[in-house]
This record gives sequence, structure tokens and C-alpha cells, in this order.
Amino acid sequence: MNKIVQIITLLALACIYRPSVADEILLNAQHPQRHVVVKGDTLWDISAKFLQHPWQWPQLWQLNRDQIKNPHWIYPGDVLVLDQHNGQPVLRLLRDSVLLAPGVIATPIKAEAIPPIQPNVILPFLIKPMLIDQATNAQAPRIIAGQEEREILSTGTRIYVQHLSADNISNWAIYREGDAIKHPETGETLGIEALYLGEAKLVRAGQPATLDITQAKEEIAVKDKLTPIAVQPAQVFMPHAPQRQVQGLIAGVRAGINETGAGRVIVLTLGERDGLETGHVLSVLRKGMVTKDPEGDPKQAVMVQLPDEPVGLVMVFKTFERVSYALVMQASQAIRVEDVVKTP
Repeated sequence: MNKIVQIITLLALACIYRPSVADEILLNAQHPQRHVVVKGDTLWDISAKFLQHPWQWPQLWQLNRDQIKNPHWIYPGDVLVLDQHNGQPVLRLLRDSVLLAPGVIATPIKAEAIPPIQPNVILPFLIKPMLIDQATNAQAPRIIAGQEEREILSTGTRIYVQHLSADNISNWAIYREGDAIKHPETGETLGIEALYLGEAKLVRAGQPATLDITQAKEEIAVKDKLTPIAVQPAQVFMPHAPQRQVQGLIAGVRAGINETGAGRVIVLTLGERDGLETGHVLSVLRKGMVTKDPEGDPKQAVMVQLPDEPVGLVMVFKTFERVSYALVMQASQAIRVEDVVKTP
């Protein structure tokens, strides 16, 4: 007998989100009236079928802020139907089910629910150290010696680590300091790139602590540092716009280059202190040039600031105090360091 789960139907959701005029839901001209969910779909992809602005997905579902963090899951085989409620477009879910009570249905557990975005690109950034803030890096445990005074440390080698926490954390990632992430305009250091080298397991606590290297992706050496391995989070990256206006810059892209495109990860000069959270969608704008007015006085140049032009959308998926990782969701041009990011 199949297990059953109880889910609250969309029409029974309380605390309905009512968009303002500025948040008017704009449907795509060629939007479908219904969509059958298939394996490989994401909420972003489906949203783009119905909406001109995919980050308005929560409004289309009429979800409130708490429900954004714990959304109504949909599965392959479900049918999404576009409807109207109080003059606003909404999506409702059709699913093979049996009515148990008003607003509550039972349905067999199906295949894995579809994700808001494809998780494979961002997963390494969630569980492995790739960016460390300055304070954490300064206090990070460090390797002071290897077994038998080895200089190059590899899988199976025993190492000794100073300043390891007394929390008896078992699994640690080993990293080497990389380049500083700097603010493109002020030059201020916002964080440090962490070059992932491998992993180690605690054998014996103490000062120094004893660990065994369990994986070595690169050569590991004395003075390399450690940070606890994050457990793969059960986070939900429901795309939605910030509730207030925020603005920052792209501080960096991966692999030491200055521009990138859709499906790639970038670093923003905005973080938790700026109110960013996972799932926030931001517009990317190319700064307008300052140009000379060709009709101006030839003896006195009249300079004109051209407007910023939109070139893409990014979604925040991991935040730090002063910076964030974001995934480029859409790009009409190459996304560059120093491009502006702001509330769409």
C-alpha cells in the first residue's frame, strides 16, 4: 500500500499575497492555459512559460512570505492550470487524489519533487568552502605538521592541526587561501577565495588535534587551513524579488575571468547585512557610458550620462555577511565584473 501525505490545496491557502500596482503580474503573450509537469522541469522554467518576469512566481501562486520558504511542492505528472482569482491570474494544481476533508487531500508519494532551479551547478558552492570571510579565515585551524614530517600530504596521511575547535566536529574541508574578493569601486576586501584541496576526518581532539586526510583533490601542505564541512542543506531556493530596493555590484566571477553567462556563478557586493536572502532575484544592468552630445557647443563639450541597460537576471543562493553567491538565470549579453545588480 502506498504511503500517503497530506497537502494543503492551493485554493485553501491563507494569508493571500496581494501584489501592488508596481508588482502587476504580466503574463507572456504566448502563455499556455495548462502545463503538464515533466521530469527535468524547474519552477523557474515553468514560471517563464507563464510570466514575463519569472521572479513573480510566488505572486502567481499567491504565496505569502512564509510559504515562499516552504513552498507547495509539485511533481512530474501534475497539471498546472492558469485561472483567475479576484481579477488576478493564479495557478492551481490538478492532481489525482481523493478528498479527505475540506482543503485536505491524500495523494501517493511520487517521484522526487521538481526543484526551483537545477541544483547541480550550485551544490559544490553549498557544501565546499569557496569563499571565506576575513575574520573566519584569520581564525581558521591550520595544519602544522604531517606524519613523519612529510611536506606533501595526500589521502591516508595523518596530519596535526592547531586551533581546531573543541566541538568534536568529525569532518573537515581543507583549503588554501586564494585571491581577495574586493569591491570593484572602493578596493575594500569583502572576502577571501578558498581553494578546495580535500577533506579530513578527526581522529583525536587536542591541541594539536589529530586528523586523517580522507580525500585529496590537490596537493595539501603544511599551513593549509580547515573549515567544517557543511551538511548538504535542505534549503528551498524559491525565486522572489526583495521586498525593498537594494543595489550593489558584481565583484567577481569564477575561474579568474571578468565576464560570464547564464548558468554560471558570480559574487555580489551585497550580503546578509544588506537584507539579501536565498532566492532573491536581482536585475543586472550594464552601466551607461558618458558620451559627448554631438549637437552641443563645439567650444564647450556637453557630456551626457546614458542610462543603465538591463542585461540579465541573477538569483542569490548563498549569503555571507558582506557578499553573496548568485546564479545567472538569464543573460542577453555577457555578465561582467562591475555590472550593477538591483531589485527588479
